[in-house]
Amino acid sequence: MLEVVVKLVLVAGAFAVLPLLVGQAEHKVMAHMQGRLGPMYAGAFHGWAQLVADGVKFAQKEDVVPRDADRWVFKLAPGVALVPYLLVLLVIPVGPGGQVALDLGPGVFFALAVMGVGVIGAIMAGWASANKYSLLGGMRVAAQLMSYELPMVFAASSVAMAAGTLSLQGIVGEWRWYWLPWQAIGAVVFFVAGLAELRRPPFDMPVADSEIIFGPYTEYGGLRFAFFLLAEYAGIVVLCGLTAVLFLGGWKGPFLNTELGWLWTLLKAAVLAFCVIWFRVSYPRMREDQLQKLAWAWLVPLSLAQLALTGVLKVAL
Repeated sequence: MLEVVVKLVLVAGAFAVLPLLVGQAEHKVMAHMQGRLGPMYAGAFHGWAQLVADGVKFAQKEDVVPRDADRWVFKLAPGVALVPYLLVLLVIPVGPGGQVALDLGPGVFFALAVMGVGVIGAIMAGWASANKYSLLGGMRVAAQLMSYELPMVFAASSVAMAAGTLSLQGIVGEWRWYWLPWQAIGAVVFFVAGLAELRRPPFDMPVADSEIIFGPYTEYGGLRFAFFLLAEYAGIVVLCGLTAVLFLGGWKGPFLNTELGWLWTLLKAAVLAFCVIWFRVSYPRMREDQLQKLAWAWLVPLSLAQLALTGVLKVAL
């Protein structure tokens, strides 16, 4: 019982800290890449207090619920968007020897299914806001979910087939260095599809302020709005952690895998999180038709090709 409590406390602490670190890193990386001065001055030394300033700003704003909104659904939506990512963290192993809160047999599909539930929070927010722009944003979220869930599942199925197990710990245990070129297509498809599900640039059409104000979050303010932003950063942590575990060997590094396994996992996830921020700075927003074409004309065929390649090599070897 003590071991379970300690693991839950550690997961809750990681869930509270890691998304905030990603948010702070995004402020700093974008400030350097785009020459933004604001985030470099809050708190004097390298803008260390920017995240604190954002938190105070959200806490001071008024919590407003539209008169015609479905109040219960409107209030529940931020929690539905945030909590599923906490559940996914329970099954992501950070090191060998049981360094995971919950080792599920079908851990891969549990993680992907629960991540899909997090997207439903944005759909609930759009529907409950009694705002046509929010409703359009929620419909776009639903369209992205349906388009990109399929290649994401196919890519994850490929690496699960290669390992012969659906357990995330089992996949890392079976991982070998030559999987990097073998599963490279699946890794790219998984990561890109994950970014699209999180509505991260260049896939942020549902919150395109130039088209539909701020999508399903238009009517939200204060801490409820902050919860949606926190859910986005928590989603980045979960996506990078899953990509590191499935395709990059998780805790396996150049040396001391047993002693420093948790460090290798965190380093790989941190590099991927940097890439997420880098993509936001570097690429313009796609059009809705380009979004759907990328999913159905490119990612789905590529993920199926990766799945077929894995099947052939498993039979041949």
